[in-house]
Order: sequence, then C-alpha cells, then structure tokens
Amino acid sequence: MDGFHPIWHSSTMRDALARRDTGTIVRLARRAADVTLADLGKRVGYTAASLSRMERGKQPLRDVLLLQNLAACLDIPPHVLGLAPCQRQGPEKRRDATRVATHTSFGDEGDDPVQRRELLAVLAGATTSVALGTPAAAHESRKPDLSGLEDLLLHRHRPPALRSDPTRSTVAAAVNASRQEFSTCRYDTLARALPARVALAHAFGHEGEREQGAAAVAELYIIATRLCIKLGEDGLAIVTADRALTAASGGADALIVAEAHRMVSSAWRRQGHYDRATDIAVTAAQQLSADRASDQTERLSAQGNLYATAAYTAAKQGDRHTACVLIAEAEGTASRMGRDALLRGTVFGPSQVLLHKISISHLLGDAGQAVEQARHIRPATLPTTERQARYWIDVARAFQQWGKHDRCYRALLAAEQAAPQEVRRGSVRSVAVGLMRHDRTLPGVRAFAHRIDALA
Repeated sequence: MDGFHPIWHSSTMRDALARRDTGTIVRLARRAADVTLADLGKRVGYTAASLSRMERGKQPLRDVLLLQNLAACLDIPPHVLGLAPCQRQGPEKRRDATRVATHTSFGDEGDDPVQRRELLAVLAGATTSVALGTPAAAHESRKPDLSGLEDLLLHRHRPPALRSDPTRSTVAAAVNASRQEFSTCRYDTLARALPARVALAHAFGHEGEREQGAAAVAELYIIATRLCIKLGEDGLAIVTADRALTAASGGADALIVAEAHRMVSSAWRRQGHYDRATDIAVTAAQQLSADRASDQTERLSAQGNLYATAAYTAAKQGDRHTACVLIAEAEGTASRMGRDALLRGTVFGPSQVLLHKISISHLLGDAGQAVEQARHIRPATLPTTERQARYWIDVARAFQQWGKHDRCYRALLAAEQAAPQEVRRGSVRSVAVGLMRHDRTLPGVRAFAHRIDALA
C-alpha cells in the first residue's frame, strides 16, 4: 500500500491523523492492505488480541520497535506514527509475558457517565482551587510529632498523666476517638493523643479489667502501627505492631488478634521480608476460619483484609501469580459480605478489594489496568476520608507510571482536598518531586510540592 492509496484521503483517516490516533491509523492501514490481525501479529511478534486492543485504544502504542515494524509491514510513512524517518527494517519478534492488559483513561467513551461526571467534577474543583490561590492545605501543620509515642515505647519517661479515670467508658471513648482521627486523617491530633490513651488503657487493665484492658491496649497499638506506617516510621511500626500482638494475646478476642497479626505482617513487609509477611497474614486468615464466637460479618471483614494485605505484599515482591490468587480470595470474601463495612475502625468490602487491585496493578507495572479498575470506584462513596485520599493517591501513582503527568497532578490535588495530611506521606512527596520536571506545563505544582514539604 503506497502513499497514493485512497485510504489516506478518506475522511476517517484524515480524522485519525488530525487526532493523532495511532491505533485507528494502524487499523485503517491494515484493513486497506487486507492483512488480518493474526497475520500481522505473526510478523511483528504480538498476539492478535494485543494488536486489537492497541487498535481500539485500549492498550498504548508506544513501543518504538513495534511502531517501526508496523510501519514497515503496512507501508505507513514513519512520521505518521511519530517516528523519525529511517531505513525500514524487517520485523523483529518480541515477546513479553507481562504486558499491560488494558489501557484506558478516565472519560473515555463507554465509561459510566455518572462516574465520569463525578471524577471530572472533583478534578476540576481541585485544579480550580489552586488556580484561584486557595489550596486546600496552605497552612496545615508539618509532619505529626511522634516523639511522645516514641518516649512511651522506649520507656524514656514516666507514663503520661491520666486526664480521666480508667473506666470502661473512658477507655472505649479513647479507642473510638483514635479510630475516628485516623479515619479522618487527623494524624497530628492522633499522634499527640495516643501516648495518654495507651497509658489510660494500661491503667484500666491493671485495675482488674485484664481482658478488656488488653483488648483496648492492643487496638490502640494497632492504630499506632497504622499511623507509623503512614508517616514512614518503619522502626517504630515494628515496635508498635509487636506491642499490639503481645497485648492481644493477653485476652483480646480472635478478631483483634487477627488484626494485630496484620499489623505485624505490614511491619515485616516494610522491612523487605516479603515471604514472612505474606505467610503471617495468610496463616492468620486461615486461623479465623475456625472462629465461631465472632460475628460473621466482622470475621469476614478481618479475613478479607488479611488476604488483601497478603496480596499486596506478594505484588510488592513482584510475585504476580500469588498476588492474583490472594486478591481472588479477598474478592470472594467481599462477595460473601456483599457490601462495604466499617467495623472496629477497619474498612472492608467490594470497593476495598478494588482499591487493593489498583495498588497491586501499579506495583506489577500495569498502569493502564490500575486506571481501568479505578474507573469502577466512586470515591465519594468510600466510607472514610482516609480511603478517599488513598484512592486519589493510587490513581496519581498509576497516571505517573503511565506518563500522564497532568492527570497525576490533578489526582494529587483531589487527594489534598480530601485529606491534606495524607499527601505529606513520603511516597506522595516522591511523586511530587517527579512532577517538578514538568512545572512549566503544570501550573501550581511547585507550590503543591512546597506545601507537602517535597522541597525540603
């Protein structure tokens, strides 16, 4: 097919050229040359299914070698595919067992219109707030101070003075307040209050309420572990996770013991001990199967979170098969629940499995798949502020991995609007530093980086 072929003068081709729609250009050229997907796939070393996804815009066409081979096979001028003029080469076969399965973008044709409108509205609102000079977190405090918790853990000082009598109601109020502060991402308030609350729970146990006191201490150390992980304090997280499990073993119910094991698993993962971390979480989930004393929904929630945590750990290690098997277990558990539930300060359900799938896809390099999965979540319906912020941050990471820097930035702004303290995490600062290379095309990104201390 040469440059005089009628296909190059057709309205569909002109439209595709104007939109720089590489997939459509290749599809039209292939059909005009009377070449099947199967035949073309054999010549360029890709499956017919992969080429079909590329032609339909579901998988990106960025591989320079593939583009060169397509141009040679279909007689497409190289510059039409964004290539520099060069001598044509014979097609070279290339296999890649871990190619991204699906690439799409928020707002594509066929999306749920409600989801699309909601997403665009949030992203537009986030961008507008910065453009008008009213960032969501212009004067938030800096990184929460964990020195009080550290002093308590290392016995550097006497326990904090109790501000109330250690009774069942005051201890329950302390646990509930800690759960609420974590769920709403008020990490600075939580960090200041935790030492005194832990001391209160210890005092309650010492006054004869051993089991109730142990349960409260364990729950507070579980929350402390989550906080330490959020703030990147991995050393402290190891200590708080161990304290949580030790306290839980002193009389807490099976669900608190299981959640303490999940924190231990997360702490081990943060240290790079992936096999051990996975084993801890899976074993704890399996042990819960024999528990008949707990409420079924609470038991399923705890099991599902353990499997999801183990799946994330496997993905962190690059073990795609194990991650898929374990997230399938979590998904099956969520299906049995049938809904999202916020129980004992912990969230689990179908949307939480999707959140983990986004993270797993990103870790395995499947950015397009992560974005596709994110399309199926309506962030406003997520049960806590912390979950909503995590959603936007995971979306931002996926877009950064995909090279969509403007969408990455907008997702970060949406996360900042949802929870200003959540975007001060080290992983978010790393993303912001990466975006600084594009500050000329991303108005306000330098100010954002300054707000989250990424420039320090």
